[in-house]
Amino acid sequence: MAGKGNTVSKVLEIVTPFAEQLGLDIWDVRFVKEGTDWYLRIFIDKEGGVSIDDCVDLTHAITKPLDEADPISQSYLLEVSSPGIERELITDAHFKKFIGADIMMRLIRPIEKVRDFSGKMISYDDGVITVELQDGQQLTVNKKETSYVKLDDFDINDFSK
Repeated sequence: MAGKGNTVSKVLEIVTPFAEQLGLDIWDVRFVKEGTDWYLRIFIDKEGGVSIDDCVDLTHAITKPLDEADPISQSYLLEVSSPGIERELITDAHFKKFIGADIMMRLIRPIEKVRDFSGKMISYDDGVITVELQDGQQLTVNKKETSYVKLDDFDINDFSK
């Protein structure tokens, strides 16, 4: 989960029970500053995909509990949304769930002047990602060496719970 550690942990603790009651999973929570504004972004997921109604329902369910618990001292804008088709894989559970999926990966430091790779993730073990590239070669990197790893050509029905 990205963002400020303690804030994200507190928000997760508050919102997770409400998400579970609605049949939703928390994909990620980010507390970020953009320009002069702070944003609390909660990304949700569920089997079969997320609808606008799911986002609205969770927003209504968590607004009052967040206000009452007051885990964030400054004012912020709350956004609840789906992680999207090209969702970023963040947790170990995300990586394990999507073994076999096509991914796009950007490395922090290029390999032979190349930073962006895509292919099928064939394994994930203890933070180490192995991808079969489009040319058939395998690339193995540590998750810590990536700027991001995102799903490519994602179809929710291919990876149901």
